[in-house]
Amino acid sequence: MPGLVSDLVVKIVILFLVAMGVLAMFGRLRFPGQNRLSQAKCRKCGRYRIGKGPCSCEKGKLK
Repeated sequence: MPGLVSDLVVKIVILFLVAMGVLAMFGRLRFPGQNRLSQAKCRKCGRYRIGKGPCSCEKGKLK
């Protein structure tokens, strides 16, 4: 019976590491729409453009 608590701790640690590994695999997946997000950045300054208009750096309003 004295090894019962340590066995439980080892199982919890192993389950935690497996869960972290599964999350890491999902994090490496390429999600749909990610390519479109990279195209939404301005080519000059790298800021995200909102809408279809030009970036503020192209208008000359970037501070």
